[in-house]
Amino acid sequence: MWSEGEVILRREVLNDGRPWMEGAVIVVRDDEELLATYIAEGAPFHFPAGRWPTVSGLHPWHGKQCWLGHGVLMLQRPGEAHAVWVFWQGARRDFAGWYVNIQEPFRRTPHGYDTQDLELDIWVPKEGSWRWKDDELLEERVREGRFTPAQVTAVRAEGRRVVAELDAGRRWWDSAWADWRPDPAWPTPAFGV
Repeated sequence: MWSEGEVILRREVLNDGRPWMEGAVIVVRDDEELLATYIAEGAPFHFPAGRWPTVSGLHPWHGKQCWLGHGVLMLQRPGEAHAVWVFWQGARRDFAGWYVNIQEPFRRTPHGYDTQDLELDIWVPKEGSWRWKDDELLEERVREGRFTPAQVTAVRAEGRRVVAELDAGRRWWDSAWADWRPDPAWPTPAFGV
């Protein structure tokens, strides 16, 4: 387990195991039930060289040097095929909503953790009902060779499972995370882990 405030490496990997995006994140909580990490404003991104399964041959975020904005808190439970990202907005850093990121369960590495973003997302705003994001892109990802048809079927099943929980009024995460604030003593994370 990592300690609160520790900087670790979050990598997005593809089916073949190659990392195509790396980011420095800060550990907020790490225990048997939850891994909470924070992408701070200014946290750097790195995009390894390679020919990637997209139209451009690059990661969709390629060209971004760092995270801009308030930062984002990522809540993920061991073995779960999604994470809940917490977003804030405006000068006062008001809670904006929950972003359910469908992804492979995180896998610990010596320097952090790996996952694969599986494209489909669910936006749950502070007020109002949830909505799908990027469902229309899944078949395109199969054509590009990024996902298999079986993965897309599993991704949509996970999305439907999460939506059923939302429709039933159940959320596994604590709503108090909406009010969470990073420790002001934390420096902007950097690579070097």
